[in-house]
Amino acid sequence: MANNNNQLVVPQASQALDQLKYEVAQSLGITLSQDGYYGNILTRDAGRIGGNITRQLVQIAEQQLASQFANR
Repeated sequence: MANNNNQLVVPQASQALDQLKYEVAQSLGITLSQDGYYGNILTRDAGRIGGNITRQLVQIAEQQLASQFANR
């Protein structure tokens, strides 16, 4: 069984990250179980979901940084 050592820096973001995971999966045409069991998902699909989540989070951070520097 996988050992999940990932800890959120901002624990309050957990719900938003879960929502993002479901949105990304849906946009890729991947159905996620609502009960939290992902044993039926191909490793390739899980990687695609994670990669797209990371891509979107980086994009959000870049937009926030750009707006902070634009307001100086």
